[in-house]
Amino acid sequence: MKLIENTMNKNKFMTMEEEKQDGGEVLHTIEVAKVDRNNESPPPPATAAPLLEVSGKELNLIPPLNFAMVDNGIFRSGFPDSANFSFIKTLGLRSIISLCPEPYPENNMQFLKSNGISLFQFGIEGSKSKCLPGLENEVWLHIWSSKHQKEGSYTNGNSKTSEPLVDILDHKIREALKVLLDEKNHPLLIHCKRGKHRTGCLVGCMRKLQKWCITSIFDEYQRFAAAKARVSDQRFMESFDVSGLKHIPMSFSCSNR
Repeated sequence: MKLIENTMNKNKFMTMEEEKQDGGEVLHTIEVAKVDRNNESPPPPATAAPLLEVSGKELNLIPPLNFAMVDNGIFRSGFPDSANFSFIKTLGLRSIISLCPEPYPENNMQFLKSNGISLFQFGIEGSKSKCLPGLENEVWLHIWSSKHQKEGSYTNGNSKTSEPLVDILDHKIREALKVLLDEKNHPLLIHCKRGKHRTGCLVGCMRKLQKWCITSIFDEYQRFAAAKARVSDQRFMESFDVSGLKHIPMSFSCSNR
């Protein structure tokens, strides 16, 4: 096969080829279109995705300190103030569990009332000198070790311990757990002052009911308490007896699915 002719006609190139086939000659014509790039219209410019409009209210959605989801319908945080009200409203809460002993601020009470939110208050002292989760670690470890030596196994719910601080904390945590596990109170927010120690103890005791291993319970507690983690809190959670609460259903929990 050989090229025998090559002509150009405006927008087409005409190419003639000769091929020998069965002793004869066959001509093939190949047409190639010519593209004029000078007259070609440029591609449309890429358009950016339209920006979503954000209202002023959405810009004010500020969660409380240490806010997090605990389980389906259960949240935790530090003490909410007026700057957090818009955010809290989006949670559609039915209830709040406050672990602070101080009277609830009037501004907060008005917010709860206007949004149909019930308040359950279980006042646990947060001061380092007045309550178990607030005791200095060394002092509490000394008390805790001494009791183990004198009384044997330490079980909060059934022990004969004469330590009033332990009994008070145990009782209030149990009462708070009953409210916490009642699905009629969900969605629900647990809070103390900073969402670390008292809230961490309550959540940790709930995790024992969910059959979390103690290492995972401590890991979650320490994630919020950070450098302020207290051995006293962890000892309390480790010793907390959940046998009297196992009859309470937890159908809401994602751990059951």
